[in-house]
Amino acid sequence: MKESDQTHPTLRIADSDENALMELLNFIYSGKLTTAEPSLLLDILMAADKFEVVSCMRHCCQLLTSLPWTTESALLCLDHPCTMSMAAEVQLLISAAKDFLVNKYKDYNNLRKEVTNISLAGIKAILSSTDIHVECEDYLFLLLLNWARVRYPDLEERREILNSHLLPLLRFSHMTYKTLQEILACTANDIDHEQVTKCINGVLLCKAYPAHKPGALAACAPSCQQFAERDYKYRHLKVVAFDQPCPQVIAYMDLKHEECSQLFPSGKIFSHPFHVAGQGFILGARCCKADQGESYSFGLLLYIDLELKGSTCVTVDYEFAARTRPSRQFVSKLNGRHTFSDKFPVGSRYLFWVPWQTFMADDSIFIDGVLHLRVDLTVVEQTEL
Repeated sequence: MKESDQTHPTLRIADSDENALMELLNFIYSGKLTTAEPSLLLDILMAADKFEVVSCMRHCCQLLTSLPWTTESALLCLDHPCTMSMAAEVQLLISAAKDFLVNKYKDYNNLRKEVTNISLAGIKAILSSTDIHVECEDYLFLLLLNWARVRYPDLEERREILNSHLLPLLRFSHMTYKTLQEILACTANDIDHEQVTKCINGVLLCKAYPAHKPGALAACAPSCQQFAERDYKYRHLKVVAFDQPCPQVIAYMDLKHEECSQLFPSGKIFSHPFHVAGQGFILGARCCKADQGESYSFGLLLYIDLELKGSTCVTVDYEFAARTRPSRQFVSKLNGRHTFSDKFPVGSRYLFWVPWQTFMADDSIFIDGVLHLRVDLTVVEQTEL
């Protein structure tokens, strides 16, 4: 440093840097710091970074990581500038701050209540996670839009924040048809419609032609990565539909072993509605308790959308199947004919006819840790009640 050749060097610092610099000097001579306050430790970290006192940077990072995290301290870590941000110790600190925020706000309801107090860096860390428990991706789109409009009243700044930082974090491929349609028709000035339209078009092409996704179609949406599913309450199904010779739909639902384990003792997982012959149906997986005794089992039920059904009486042929070892083919578990004349579902509370513990331990059902389910539904008749 240029001060090395000066007999009486003078360092010019801002008033706000004085405490941090004095702590740094104390550390250089004693190897100790006199504070455990997160904001001051971060200021000392910046001063140590500026003057390249690596041992002090390491000590600050260790102290900060060992302290109980709060939202405020985690956001301070993410928002503090640091020229040596690639240093291993600083990266560990930043990762710890991100992990804290992700774990604290993985429940959408907690995030929704406190979102206006979270900075851009915090929002990006949280939205980069696949662990958020939310009903569907649509909710996160609306949340981000409202957050940006509150935090950034200036239109140009808000437009930059939304389009460069936030929209690329959304899983457009897991949004509902209704919300995608509303986004495409939206005329708000703070959204780059060309960018969003290109992204959604790419998503729809990849869904329509999945076999081509690794190749040319993947380039249709370079700014919209195909993220994995989050922890959605309502699941998207893979659906094949036929109009002729009769209205028929085949829907597939995959559940991971850990997702099934979380259903015990009374949890439920529902699908997004899938449609055939103008009717909407919802598939529900759940842990069911026996009518008598304390035993539990895996249940799979099919519900009809009452709003679409209206006063119509709908008769369907149905089959529930699961992929099993060793053939890895779908094996029928339940089939029959049912008339939906009210809100009650059809299905089985004991799909595999084994207790819950036996079901969870059965490797012939969980293939590579995944339960593969299929429902085949044919609409036989619709009449007015």
